[in-house]
This record gives sequence, C-alpha cells and structure tokens, in this order.
Amino acid sequence: MNVEISDIADLPTKFGIFKIQAFKERMENGCFKEHLAIFTDPLPDIPMIRVHSECLTGDVFGSRKCDCGEQLEFALRMIQNHGGMIIYLRQEGRNIGLFNKVNAYALQDRGLDTVAANHQLGFSSDERTYEIVEKILGHYGIEKISLLTNNPKKIEGLKDILITKRIPVVVESNPHNESYLQTKKSKMGHML
Repeated sequence: MNVEISDIADLPTKFGIFKIQAFKERMENGCFKEHLAIFTDPLPDIPMIRVHSECLTGDVFGSRKCDCGEQLEFALRMIQNHGGMIIYLRQEGRNIGLFNKVNAYALQDRGLDTVAANHQLGFSSDERTYEIVEKILGHYGIEKISLLTNNPKKIEGLKDILITKRIPVVVESNPHNESYLQTKKSKMGHML
C-alpha cells in the first residue's frame, strides 16, 4: 500500500482542540484518496477510535436522511473527553461516490431502502474497505483500541488490531431516517 503522510497540524474545533494529519493513499488505478486522522494529544495507551466514512450530506449539510453527522459529532465529543482518534475515510456513500449516492437517494425517495437502492445501481450494500485504517493506526504505533461503532463490518475489517471494547454510538432517530436505521439493523446487522 502506497501512502504519503502529511505533517501534523493543530485543529481547534467547537468540540475542542485536536491534532490533524492527512494520509494520501494511491489506489491501484493511479487515483488518490486522502484520509484524515483527527486526534487528541497525547493519545492514551488504549485510545478510543472512531472509523468514520465521509458523508458530505450528513457531516456538512446536516442531512436528516442518515445518522452520519450525529455519529461524527458524538464521536468528536467522546474522543475529546476520553482521548483518542477519528479516522475519517474518503469513502462517500459506502464507497459508491457522491454521484451514485445522490442517485441512491432518488431511488430511496421512490420507496427503495438503502440496500435495495445500492443493488439497483449495481453495487453491493456496502463497498467500503478498512485496510488503510490498520496502516494509519500502525503509523501511531496503536495496537489496541476501544472502537466506537455499531457496524460489525468495521470490527471484522480490523483483523490485526486488538479491539478491547466496542462502544456503541448512540444518536436519536428522526422521522426522515427511521426506515434507514431499521434497514441498517435488519439487513446490515448494525447493533442499534
């Protein structure tokens, strides 16, 4: 895996002061994906880690169709209070990209659930991978973590990291995302 690593910079946020570092991953097709590590300094011996996939609509625009923005804010608060890191992966729309995600949204508006919409577009229910996470954690010498997640695929995807504890990410549902959350639970095995 070919990865270029940036310098570390300060990142003052409304959630507290963090450090930030970028990881530029060269893909097999020659393109790049740029991921982020946002972390407290110092890191505890067993840091709290949130692996968060990019969700422009939820993280930036506050979309109520998903719970992504609320999960990110929950994680930033927890990590600020307990010490740890958010690994922000550039895997928009479960790694189908923004264009396809908007098309999936349109299919959901017509009655398909999030999994059926992905299938209709020719994708699996979740196209994300997590190899880069182990590379990022290894850069910081992290071998043991507490993982902030509801997603069993993230636990399975971190094969070479000892997960000492899973911490549920608890956010409120709303009328726009209730069926989305139910689909995540019933079809994708999320621990909600």
